[in-house]
Amino acid sequence: MSRVVLLLSVLFLSTSARAAERPNVVFFLVDDLGYMDIGANNPDTFYETPNVDALARDGMRFTDGYAANPVCSPTRYSIMTGKYPSRVDATNFFSGVREGRFKPAPLNDRMALSEVTLGEAFREAGYRTAFLGKWHLGPTEEFWPDKQGFELNIGGHLRGAPKSYFSPYNNPRLLDGPKGEHLTARLATEAIGAIEKFKDDPFLIYLSFYTVHTPLQAPQELIAKYRKKAQSVTGSEFGPEEQVWPDAKQERQVRILQKHATYAAMVETMDTAVGRVIDKLKQLGLYDNTVICFMADNGGLSTSEGSPTSNLPLRGGKGWLYEGGIREPFLIRAPGVTQPGSECSVPVISTDFYPTLLDVAGLDAKPQQTLDGVSLKPLLSGGKSLDRQSLFWHYPHYSNQGGFPGGAVREDNYKLIERIEDGRVHLFDLSKDLSEQTDLASTMPDRVSAMRTRLHTWYKTVDAKFLQHKSADGPQPWRP
Repeated sequence: MSRVVLLLSVLFLSTSARAAERPNVVFFLVDDLGYMDIGANNPDTFYETPNVDALARDGMRFTDGYAANPVCSPTRYSIMTGKYPSRVDATNFFSGVREGRFKPAPLNDRMALSEVTLGEAFREAGYRTAFLGKWHLGPTEEFWPDKQGFELNIGGHLRGAPKSYFSPYNNPRLLDGPKGEHLTARLATEAIGAIEKFKDDPFLIYLSFYTVHTPLQAPQELIAKYRKKAQSVTGSEFGPEEQVWPDAKQERQVRILQKHATYAAMVETMDTAVGRVIDKLKQLGLYDNTVICFMADNGGLSTSEGSPTSNLPLRGGKGWLYEGGIREPFLIRAPGVTQPGSECSVPVISTDFYPTLLDVAGLDAKPQQTLDGVSLKPLLSGGKSLDRQSLFWHYPHYSNQGGFPGGAVREDNYKLIERIEDGRVHLFDLSKDLSEQTDLASTMPDRVSAMRTRLHTWYKTVDAKFLQHKSADGPQPWRP
């Protein structure tokens, strides 16, 4: 054998070996799941999540993990791109145009094809890629998962919620199953099929559940189970949140007790699906070479549409900039990197998944794409800090859950919220006041000034847009 042939053979074997060592990635994203809805975050939860809790014990649980936005499409955009959604005016769920005292900020309704998505980054590196479930990142087929880097698209289209959780689904990217088949279980079956199809190559499986989003539907036997369980749960189910407008005469009601049987059943179907996928990885001998992520796209639904869950002690819920709307279950299992059963209290956010997964998989970084996220590998490896001072949020819209238009910044344990109807600010010390009940703005003016300045600087950096007046001679909204 010539030296050239020998060298080429060595290079080929070396490349093949590196490819074989690349970890697989499975990403679980749950729609509308609250921080307090899993046992790993809340041992007293009404819901039962043994498989998700086991995943937390096998990886790292981030106690202060955040979504980039209090509603779905923007957070999904941030995961797929590593960018704050304010950079492209993707600041509400796509199609979520709702007026209040003022017109909302301009709203994009699609993720541009020019973005190099998480799917495209992994596919370029030789990974097989599959997307399953809720997409909600584009209005037409041109912008759906198979055009954004995913080899398989099962169930992903324009809609943000299923017409039904039981077949027939009326989903253009998911064939109907037998009448009465359950959507969450079906998506798990499809994910298992993708794993079996891809098992000889490195793969990225992105399982984006429609559950626990409305409509509130679940198998009757599970609903009956939780109705029986709810009989032993006593106490007031609802309490006041805050007035919808400063001059409103009626307060918004928020759920303060977990006991909704149908919602609990939906949570269990999700947990069972997660367990089935993980069991398949173990059965195929892939579990020890698979990075697994788990999070939700926004806080639990607690102030509208049936208000099925409570986020207490976190304030508010989906559609609100309080912790209940943006703090999420946030788990990462990275074999060989993360010590099982570890916890991290460093604030992290959904933009961080993209650079983290590239880093853990040993793929080239994409600094022009992941402008806002940072790799969490130092934390996963046992580090105690990140080279980042602040996290930011921007929601210049009227939430159909009752939340107000606003922005927010978190630094250390302090969180400042700025209302963008009138510029009022609130300051909370989350280390002492997780429920955000004690406003420190009037007693800490220097901190308010410094944090507000950083928030306004960030607004300019991302070219953030704001509320618009309804008419030239009408009231004018505040501007930073």
